[in-house]
Amino acid sequence: MSDARSWTAVVPTVGRPELARMLVSLAAACAGSRTGGPDAVLVVDDRARRPAPLDLGDADLPVRTLRTGGRGPAAARNAGWRLACTSWVVFLDDDVVLPPGWGAALRADLAAADDGTAAVYGRLRVPSRRHPTDWERTTAGLEHARYATADAAVRRAALDEVEGFDERFGRAYREDADLALRLRQRGWVLASGRRLVVHPVRAASASVSVRTQAGARDDARMRVLHGHRWRAEAQTGSGRFPVHVATVAGAALALAGAVARAPEAAVVGAATWAALTTDFLARRVAPGPRPGDPGWAGEWGRMAWTSVVIPPVAVAHRLAGVAQAHRDPRPWRPSTRAVLFDRDGTLVHDVPYNGDPAAVRPVAGARATLDALRRCGIAVGIVTNQSGIARGLLDTRQVDAVNARVAELLGPFDVVAVCPHGAGDGCACRKPEPGLVLDAARHLGLAPWECAVVGDTGADVEAGLAAGARTVLVPTDATRAAEVEAAPAAAGDLAGALRWLATRGRS
Repeated sequence: MSDARSWTAVVPTVGRPELARMLVSLAAACAGSRTGGPDAVLVVDDRARRPAPLDLGDADLPVRTLRTGGRGPAAARNAGWRLACTSWVVFLDDDVVLPPGWGAALRADLAAADDGTAAVYGRLRVPSRRHPTDWERTTAGLEHARYATADAAVRRAALDEVEGFDERFGRAYREDADLALRLRQRGWVLASGRRLVVHPVRAASASVSVRTQAGARDDARMRVLHGHRWRAEAQTGSGRFPVHVATVAGAALALAGAVARAPEAAVVGAATWAALTTDFLARRVAPGPRPGDPGWAGEWGRMAWTSVVIPPVAVAHRLAGVAQAHRDPRPWRPSTRAVLFDRDGTLVHDVPYNGDPAAVRPVAGARATLDALRRCGIAVGIVTNQSGIARGLLDTRQVDAVNARVAELLGPFDVVAVCPHGAGDGCACRKPEPGLVLDAARHLGLAPWECAVVGDTGADVEAGLAAGARTVLVPTDATRAAEVEAAPAAAGDLAGALRWLATRGRS
């Protein structure tokens, strides 16, 4: 990190068609700037399945892609910044448009940030029209979001101090406010920059306002983590949830009164529900399209049925979120409960395409390291690429026999995950893909962030980071210098890796 103002762009994506447009605008916004563009652009593909390749357009940018397996924007952003090798990380949404001059304005924002500033946020502008639809107004609310990561430059050292975004927020929106509050609690300053980014309104289905109520789950976690004043501290506005509760209570009272043949209760409940639902509908329709405007009838129809559906959906999501948050109320990041090791070159000396158990030789300190973890109640596992199976050089029985010999020499493993595929097979499990790590975590009944990965190659590091695990590189003579330089953490041996995990992997 030779340049204190160098930066990497991290762009989480779910494959939206706007991604190519965003990258082209990024290249144009930085073109001709005396200070240059990003050192790298990390496009993090967070689609759950392995679909068609992303459309990256034809932007002249140093773009690199990685996959995270559909675990949400917090996990995608974490995977990106942990692979960044610059002082600053600039998070950009895949559907924004960067206007000319944005690159120069970003450099000015970074130059103005003193050492105590953790983040400098860009200003968002949402193109609007007269009498916008409900969805257009919802998107326009981003203009007033204090800590939106649609354009957020964050110091990498600050991200490292708080261990990045809380990946328990599986949807967009609250993970950015949570990060901001944790940074402020550590004494960091968060600043507003002068640069401007345009956030067009995406096309959305008629049910989008109902689907966005899933965010009520994250509101419950925010309350558990930051207390009942979290909205004021994060400057997110008050929301309408108390009114939704009253609306649902009115409907419940009406139904209960009807069942119990208590007409007075039924009438009171029905009147409460009708009044609150009508008020909700009126508040949503009033600023929107008027009769005669294009599409006004369809918008009014959508407002009518979604105003009935939203309150119970929001309350259901909140109740589910409360239960979920109270099952795991710990601050981010929870302690490491499993360490997953690469096999060849990490636990045992590398014998290419080894199918002979007699050739297994543990590396120095391997048994002591594993036993130390076992004594602490931490699960241990192996995650290993075995492309010799795909090449026809090995069969599954030989690999199993070698793994059995490793366990005989080093003790039992709680999980062993093997990828039998070759580099060109396009699987989701071969490292640097995160599949092996994710499968091992599922087998152990753990979240990926409760695991750590120890390996000797850049592929091991990238697989661990993409999965959301803490990751330590233990280089060998075969490890490339570039892999060592890019690794977020490196240790001279397994004991050193264990010491690093003891300081960073236990809460």
